[in-house]
Amino acid sequence: MPHAMDPASQAPTKPLLAVLGGARRQSVPIWLMRQAGRYLPEYRALRASAPDFLACCNDPDMAAEITLQPIARFGLDAAIVFSDILIVPHAMGQTVRFAAGEGPLLEPLDLAMLDRFAPKKAVEGNLPLFMTLAKVKAALGTDTTLIGFAGAPFTLAAYMVDGRGGGEFPATRALMVEEPPMMDRLVAILAEAVAALLIAQIDAGAEAVQLFDSWAGLLDEPGFRRWSIAPARTIVDKIHAARPGVPVIGFPRGVGVGYGAYAEQTGVDAMQFDQGTDTAVMAGLQGRLPVQGNLDPEALLEGGVRLEREALAVLEALKDGPHVFNLGHGVIKETRPEHVAHLVEIVRGWRP
Repeated sequence: MPHAMDPASQAPTKPLLAVLGGARRQSVPIWLMRQAGRYLPEYRALRASAPDFLACCNDPDMAAEITLQPIARFGLDAAIVFSDILIVPHAMGQTVRFAAGEGPLLEPLDLAMLDRFAPKKAVEGNLPLFMTLAKVKAALGTDTTLIGFAGAPFTLAAYMVDGRGGGEFPATRALMVEEPPMMDRLVAILAEAVAALLIAQIDAGAEAVQLFDSWAGLLDEPGFRRWSIAPARTIVDKIHAARPGVPVIGFPRGVGVGYGAYAEQTGVDAMQFDQGTDTAVMAGLQGRLPVQGNLDPEALLEGGVRLEREALAVLEALKDGPHVFNLGHGVIKETRPEHVAHLVEIVRGWRP
C-alpha cells in the first residue's frame, strides 16, 4: 500500500499522495487528464516550434515546460508528465507517427516482430522521458505531486495490431477470436515493457503512476479478465515489489460493472472512473481504495451552471471517502482555460 509519510522527510505527504494513501481530506485535491495540451494557448505557441508531436515529447526542455504550464496557470495538485502511451511500441521497433487530423498511425504489425520486441527497449528507447521527469520534479513546489503514466497492454496491443485508433479495432477483434495465443504473447511482452517503463519513471522522479487501459471497454468479460485484469496484476505486482510505497492508479475506461473486479483483482492502489460510471459505484469502492474521475469533459467544455452543478454533485457523492477530483476522460481541446480555472475554484471552495 502507498505510504502515508514521505520517507525522506517523515513529514505529511503532499495532498494528492495523502489521498492516494487512503486519507480523506476536507479540501479535495484536483488534477485533470490532458491538463497540458491543445486547449492552452501557451501550449499551442510552444508546440508550433516542434516539427511533430513525438519530437515535442522527446525534447525534455519542451516537454517539461508543457507539463508545468497548467500548474503555473491553475495551481493543480499534480503534474502528469507530457508524453504519449505509444512511446512503448515506438521504442520497441514499430514506427509510430502522428498525422494531422488522423491521430496516431503505426506501421503494419508483422507478428514476426514479436521476436524482436524486447521489453527493455521500452526503457532504453525513452531516455528523454526520464530527463523530462527529472526537470519537472526539480521545478515543482513542495505540495505538487508528479505523476508518470503508461498505456496498458491491451490498449497498446489494439493500436499495434490495427495500426491506428478510432475505437473499432477490427483486426484486434479478429486476432482475439482467431489467434488468442498470439494476443496472449503480445500482451505478455507489453506487460513486461510497461512495468519496466513505469519503474524507470518512478526512478526518474514520478511519485505515482497511472495505467491507462483506454480501450478495455471493447472486451467481453472473459477477455477483460484475460487481457486487462491479468496483465495489470502483473504490472502492479512488479511495481509494488520494486518500488514499494509508490501508488498505482488503474483506469480501465468504459468497463461498467467491471470496475469492481479490476479494483479487487489487480492490486491497484486507486481507481480512475469514466463519466459513464454512476458515482454510487465509485462511493461503494471507497472503502477499498481511493477514487478519482467521473466528471464529464463535456460539462467542463460547456462551463457555467452545468459545470457547477455536475462538479458539486461529484464532490457531494464522494465526500465520505478518499477522493481525487478528475474528469472521466481528457480535457477537450476546445475547452476554454477559464472553465478549468472555474472548476479549480469550485473544488477548492467546496467543503463537506
